[in-house]
Amino acid sequence: MEATDLNSLKVEVKKKMDIAVEHGRKELAGVRTGRATTNMLDTVHVEAYGSLMPLNQVAQLSIPEPTMILAQPFDPGLIKAVEKGIQIANLGLNPTNDGKVIRIPIPSLTEERRKELSRIVHKYAEEARNAVRNVRRDANERVKKFLKDHQISEDDERRALEEVQKLTDQHVAMIDDLQKKKDHELLGK
Repeated sequence: MEATDLNSLKVEVKKKMDIAVEHGRKELAGVRTGRATTNMLDTVHVEAYGSLMPLNQVAQLSIPEPTMILAQPFDPGLIKAVEKGIQIANLGLNPTNDGKVIRIPIPSLTEERRKELSRIVHKYAEEARNAVRNVRRDANERVKKFLKDHQISEDDERRALEEVQKLTDQHVAMIDDLQKKKDHELLGK
C-alpha cells in the first residue's frame, strides 16, 4: 500500500467527521434559546400546492427584534396553511397573522424548560460525538486491515492510528465547544 492510500483515508475520515460536526451544529441550532432565529423553524413544513413543503420555501422569514420572527408567505393565499404548519410543528410557538404577515413571538423560557432544553442539547452533542467516534472506529479497522494484508508497515499503522485519533480529538473538541456555547445561551453558565 502506498502513502497516497493512507492520505486518501485521512481525507475521507476528515470529511466524514466534518459532516458529523455540521449535522450536530444544525441539530443544536434548532434548539430554542429564547432568542429568535430562523433555524428554529427548519422543522416546520406547510401543506402547499398539494404537498408538504419546508416553511422557508413558501415564506420569507425575518427577525425584526430578538423575540419575534416574521413569516411573509410568497403567496398570500397560503397564510392560513403557514400559520397551521407552525402550530402543528409542536415548537411551543403561537403565531398570529394580520392578513399579510405572520408574527411569531418567542416566549421567554422558564428555568425548568431551560434545563430540559439543556438535556436535549447534551443528547444532540453526544450523538454527534458518537458519529465522530464511529468514523474513527471504521478508519482504525481499515488501517488494521491494511497492516494484516501487508499493505503497510507497523510504523505506518501506528502513525495512521495516531492521525485518526488526532482528527477525532479535534472534532470532538468542536462539538464540545458548540455544546458549551448553546448551554451558555440557555443557562447563562
